[in-house]
Amino acid sequence: MSVLHRGAVAALSTVAVVSTGLAFSPSAQAVDVSSDVVISEVYGGGGNSAAPYRNDFIELSNKGTIAVSLDGWSVQYAGATGTAFATTTLTGSIAPGGFYLVAEAAGANTTAPALPTPDVVGTLAMSAVGGKVALVNVGTALTGCAAACSTAVGVVDFVGYGAANDAAGGHPTPVTSNITSAQRTLTPFTNTGDNLADFTVAAPTPKAVGATPPAGTDCSATPTPAECIPGPRTVQDVQGDGFVSPLDRTTVEKVAGIVTAVRTSGRTRGFWIQQTAPDAARTSASSALFVFSSSVVPTVGDSVLVTGAVSDFYPLRSGETVRTTANLSTTEVTPTTVTTLSRGNPIPAALALTPTTVPDAYAPVVAGGNVESITTVNPAATAMEFWEAHEGMLVQVSDARVIGPGKPRFGEIYVTTRPADHATPRGGTYLGGYTDVPTGRLRISPTNGLVPAANVGDELTGVTSGPVEGSGFGGYGIAATTLGAHRDNHLAASTARPAAADRLSVATYNVQNLAPGDTDAKYAQLGAGVVTNLKSPDVITLEEIQDNSGATNDGTVAAEVTLSKLAAAITAAGGPAYTWSGIDPVDGRDGGQPGGNIRVAFLYNAERVTLAPGTKGDSTTAVTVATTPDGTAGLSLNPGRVDPTNPAWTSSRKPLAGEFLFQGKKVIVVANHFNSKGGDQSADGRFQPPDRSSEVQRGQQATVLNTFVKQVLAADPGANIVIAGDLNDYQFSPSMQRLTDNGATLTDLITTLPANARYTYVFNGISQVLDHILLSKAVTDAEYDVVHVNAEFSVQSSDHDPQVTRIRPSVRTGTVALDPASVVVGGSVQVALSGWYPNRAFSVSLDAAVAGTVTTDGTGAATFALPIPTVTTTGAHTVTVASADGATASAPLSVKAVPVRLGTVALSPARQDAGKSVGVRMDGFAPNAPLSVSIDGGPPLASVTTDASGHARSAIAVPRTTSVGTHQVRVTASDGGSVSAALQVRTDCVPKPGPHATWVENVTWLIAVIAGWAC
Repeated sequence: MSVLHRGAVAALSTVAVVSTGLAFSPSAQAVDVSSDVVISEVYGGGGNSAAPYRNDFIELSNKGTIAVSLDGWSVQYAGATGTAFATTTLTGSIAPGGFYLVAEAAGANTTAPALPTPDVVGTLAMSAVGGKVALVNVGTALTGCAAACSTAVGVVDFVGYGAANDAAGGHPTPVTSNITSAQRTLTPFTNTGDNLADFTVAAPTPKAVGATPPAGTDCSATPTPAECIPGPRTVQDVQGDGFVSPLDRTTVEKVAGIVTAVRTSGRTRGFWIQQTAPDAARTSASSALFVFSSSVVPTVGDSVLVTGAVSDFYPLRSGETVRTTANLSTTEVTPTTVTTLSRGNPIPAALALTPTTVPDAYAPVVAGGNVESITTVNPAATAMEFWEAHEGMLVQVSDARVIGPGKPRFGEIYVTTRPADHATPRGGTYLGGYTDVPTGRLRISPTNGLVPAANVGDELTGVTSGPVEGSGFGGYGIAATTLGAHRDNHLAASTARPAAADRLSVATYNVQNLAPGDTDAKYAQLGAGVVTNLKSPDVITLEEIQDNSGATNDGTVAAEVTLSKLAAAITAAGGPAYTWSGIDPVDGRDGGQPGGNIRVAFLYNAERVTLAPGTKGDSTTAVTVATTPDGTAGLSLNPGRVDPTNPAWTSSRKPLAGEFLFQGKKVIVVANHFNSKGGDQSADGRFQPPDRSSEVQRGQQATVLNTFVKQVLAADPGANIVIAGDLNDYQFSPSMQRLTDNGATLTDLITTLPANARYTYVFNGISQVLDHILLSKAVTDAEYDVVHVNAEFSVQSSDHDPQVTRIRPSVRTGTVALDPASVVVGGSVQVALSGWYPNRAFSVSLDAAVAGTVTTDGTGAATFALPIPTVTTTGAHTVTVASADGATASAPLSVKAVPVRLGTVALSPARQDAGKSVGVRMDGFAPNAPLSVSIDGGPPLASVTTDASGHARSAIAVPRTTSVGTHQVRVTASDGGSVSAALQVRTDCVPKPGPHATWVENVTWLIAVIAGWAC
């Protein structure tokens, strides 16, 4: 059964405001907030099933220093939506610092305990779950005020609880039950005039029930009084072996334990007891227990017996019920009697948490998904089971590294017991995946509420110790009674690398509800971060820019004051004079803090980049994309919102698309802020895996944005696209996979970093990713830095870290072809361009000399006749085409000299023996042309230069090694041209036979004559 601590809901509400930007709306002057006498408790479950008391009651308290007469006053009650108030008249006075108890109607459960002696008895039959109670300074019943009686004349105080249609401040307390009441926070005294802020729900405490032994009981007496003898149940019996107590919603008597810690301030006051001799065989059952009490304040070392109601307490957010909440319960006892047996006893030794103490796995896997269905936990299996088996027990960690910065405002800091587990380079612990969770994370909440303003990577040296306690926010922790000394390890803010002149730098920065009313220090810190750490990016996408009136809900939507003030802060820090651009939202339609109208916007340095000319869009008109005459993608509105009326953006920021020009290149930048994770079940809660309901809308938003990206790519497949902003999701989430098409369409730059460097945000001690920069595939040259200036630090200008990319935008590159690819000096070449942006002017150059320009047609093609000057040297050259936006391509060209005029070659004789000479005559050649003579292209046998008439003569010796047969005498000019003449090479000749020759010699000679071999 849910038991909500006095003050607990207020504490949860404070955290929710910080996390989600919610705030209470201004209240009317419903009650007299200066009154010393107030309603301090309302209980309507008296005499119902399991009720701890027989009667309903209304309790008043007096915070003043003098008694106040209540004669003639009344307390009045109406149902949650009722209009008729019934009254109980008050008499007497209420003492300074005292309580005044009004007993009302009794229920059917006559066995329930009676109330402490009331000051007055009435007959009001109050609802257990919702109603309205008024303290009025007259006895006349309220009438005619309908659902506005909290502001009626004579009302001193007013409490609406549960589903009441009227309440102080317009916000009723959370719903109560048969075993819980609505209780004002009295330590410290709280009366803001808003019931939700001032009241919490917990076990009833009429007149601050809970005292030491009955007067006169002496536990040292012999024989030992019955009140001082431990009951049959131990702490382990109360805790049980599972997550939920087997004794939930029952009363236990005289449970024995040693007081190990006391918390007397804050919103969860009480003390812890630990069993001195637990059953060692019951490793699943914790031997310690929290006792919730704002009135009993024992001393550490007291041996006590506790009698009271056992409950599994679930912290509930507004609108939650025990059935729907994901929070784990804490087993506790709300005491009716605390008996002190002795004092000054030694407390049990604390369990030392080493790097191997807590298991590697975080959450158990159970059928149905509710870990509280586990009846016997295994503390060696998962971290959640380990902590449950040690709930309330004393533990200690030594020299603990800080992984979540100290937050003095909330009295908490996160450390790790497993320093090597999921460690980031800067000292944190990172989230590797939905089930890849660092299990050494430990929340430290000192019982005195004081934590140092420590940064990630600092240490709490020495011992930090205290009882284990659960939390609805951030898992298990230590309610530290001893806190280690803070050692500052001087974590430095990181700095981006400077951008080269030809790189466009684009950053994204969530500036956390930035409003004109924020402190000058915040603006100065943001400005310095942009200049010093981000290195003054060319374009910045901003998230959470509030309107000119901040959170005041007055219909204002313009934000030029906010943006101008931020731009001025950057200039004051030494940065450029940024220009801003954005579109105001429809009032109240984009989510975030009510009245703030947060939106995304651009800052850009007009000295480096310009917003392309165009018409600025409005809050509801969608930007469209088309192919422009130059072949690039163009936006119909600049800037313009992406599909702003799509239901995916309900109560969420609409993306803002801008078309920027950088050094002749077009870049489309889209600023984003997806819906938050609000509404998701706690990752540390009882439902594992938790229901991440907010992912549904982010998935829809990712689909819409992915569609827009593909529209841009359809208009220009080579478009430079930068998607930047707080996408409120992990790099491994379904929405990011959908947005990027699993990396096929967009590259999520955070995924290019090492796994331990992937984080932009630190939540509950876990470094994780919420912010992203994504690039289209055309952008192949990019540098990227996450700049850690906020999330790891106790003092922050925002809870997000910015990041920046430095890109060289790409341009469409076609082809260039030459016809011919080899040309003589003085000739020309046809240069053919294809596949380029259409209607784009290109220069055409031979080597470094521009020969002219040509403009591509509608298909991206063009031709250009390139003349080759006569002074061009022969050899290899390069023809280059280039456009103003940097698109360029080249092709090789071979340049040859003008060919030498060739003539004829005549040989004398045309038949010759090897080893003998042949005359070569050359006629009709170019004058003064150097020529070489060879046989069959072999080594030159002679060199000669023609005369002025183009004639030349030479003689060559036919090498003796030349084979018999036909050969070519080749005359070659200096440009490689050649002509040839055939030469018949013979063997040595056959001499004429003498008069005495044989017939064989005569026949041989005749054959030689016929073949030309005869001498």
